Amino acid sequence: MNILFYDTKSYDRDSFEEKRCQYPNLKIDYLKSELTPATAKLAKGYDAVCAFVNCDVGTETVELLHQCQVRLILLRSAGFNHVDIEKARAFGIKVMRVPGYSPEAAMALALAANRRIHKAYVRVRENDFSLGGMLGFNFYRKTAGIVGTGKIGAAMARICKGFGMEVLAYDKYQNPELDFVEYVSMDELLARSELVSLHCPLTDDTYHLINRETIRKMKVLVSTCRGGLVKTEDLIEGIRARKFFAVGLDVYEEEKRNVYEDRSDEILESSVTARLLSFPNVLITSHQGFFTEEALGAISETTLKNAVAFEKGETTGNEVE
Repeated sequence: MNILFYDTKSYDRDSFEEKRCQYPNLKIDYLKSELTPATAKLAKGYDAVCAFVNCDVGTETVELLHQCQVRLILLRSAGFNHVDIEKARAFGIKVMRVPGYSPEAAMALALAANRRIHKAYVRVRENDFSLGGMLGFNFYRKTAGIVGTGKIGAAMARICKGFGMEVLAYDKYQNPELDFVEYVSMDELLARSELVSLHCPLTDDTYHLINRETIRKMKVLVSTCRGGLVKTEDLIEGIRARKFFAVGLDVYEEEKRNVYEDRSDEILESSVTARLLSFPNVLITSHQGFFTEEALGAISETTLKNAVAFEKGETTGNEVE
């Protein structure tokens, strides 16, 4: 099978090349360019393409991939909201993903935002050792609300339990392995939780799940899955109204042009990022929740296994239907 990788960074190539020797029937070529309608035609002659979260695998791209006789779209991510699944299905193109890889970033963001680690780091570098504005609170014996209890959400639930927290959860499909979790409605979860952590896919039902109507007096909000789950304007309004003690975001709306790019010498067109960064209780990272050695290894291995299974006509449970 010939596979064309899009949006390839050096760490992607290194990770996949380390695993590729175990899959001699897979031939891989790497591109730095993102998969978009403008670059889709480069896939001519390939059986499959492999894309990441910031690629545009919408209707036009899928149509062009079909014209190139591509049979498989491999996603190096859990999310698939950037793919026109219906169009791919209509053309007989299979879409496969990596359902889970690194759960620790959510708790890291929660702790750092709560204890103002980002502010402390900057202060101490300037020889400012004062503690004003640094006061946090203990997670121990507080309540965590986990929205979405798939593999990553379930792991976050276990981490919260390890911190001695009561764990609530909201999901259409309850996870039977989480016998310590109390499943409640979304409204009850928001009302009772000091820490709310988002781990659900972005769909029509979850788009702007956190908005003016659903925001409550919660202390900490963490989002590491998809930016569209949170309506940014309402979030900013809520922060200004002091509804949040702290907010940790690895993803946010309008992040697309920023993802994995060095824009330090540029003036950002959108004010969303600047406005969020202006709040002392908000911590933003650069969509790096997945970025661990173990997660890169898991993404590589699962993606390659997906390709082999497709070629053999087998299923893995990673198909997006």
